[in-house]
Amino acid sequence: MSRKVKHPTTTPGFDPVRRKFLSTMAAAAGVTLAPGVMLYGIARSTSAVARAPASAVSSDVRWGMLIDLNRCDNGCDDCVSACSKENGLQGHGRQSTDAQWIRKVDITNPETGASQSLPVMCQHCAEPPCVDVCPTGASFKRADGIVLVDKHTCIGCRYCMMACPYKARSFIHESLEDQKPHAPRGKGTVESCTLCVHRVDAGGQPACVEACSDTGGGAMLFGDLKDPNSEISQRVAKYATQQIRADLGLDPGVRYRNL
Repeated sequence: MSRKVKHPTTTPGFDPVRRKFLSTMAAAAGVTLAPGVMLYGIARSTSAVARAPASAVSSDVRWGMLIDLNRCDNGCDDCVSACSKENGLQGHGRQSTDAQWIRKVDITNPETGASQSLPVMCQHCAEPPCVDVCPTGASFKRADGIVLVDKHTCIGCRYCMMACPYKARSFIHESLEDQKPHAPRGKGTVESCTLCVHRVDAGGQPACVEACSDTGGGAMLFGDLKDPNSEISQRVAKYATQQIRADLGLDPGVRYRNL
């Protein structure tokens, strides 16, 4: 069954009275942002982009990631550190519980005893359940496949956290300071990996991928899954790859090799 992305400004028959109620709820939820910080420079439409309102995101592109676990060292967390630094996830007095948009998960084969360590983040599903359950449209998927949260609209209900089978979303309980302009975070809202959308829209790649290539094992590859000439598409076509919980039919944009 196909799913449609729903937004308050685009859903036919949207009730303005309900919108007003949800806005009131958002205020009651205590959503607070640092002065002067805007939450993604994008419009509510999934065809908008962060870098320039005049440049539309195209559905001809689907950004994705391929992670080769044979190159991912169990003791390496360069991708996690790079993400935290890039998005300002540390330094708020929670030394051991700082937010992680990407985490390393250790798994063991019960039959062979072989263990692996794999990076897990928002899987940027083609059919994201977080978007389906969001009552305000705060969780949405761009036309190019990147799943985001509009913090201005998020009321902190945490339905998306319960719906995500990858446990990739977290809730912000405390007030935050010194936020990154490109990665604003608000108390009382939900957050998750953005694939470093600010970098992607500027023609770059996610910080985790860059760090893995520079100081890690080069296990992470980012690119356009729809472009048959892209390196990621060619590898996916040539080698066997897996999606976590492919049986759910969500079609994650993150694929793993040698899992």
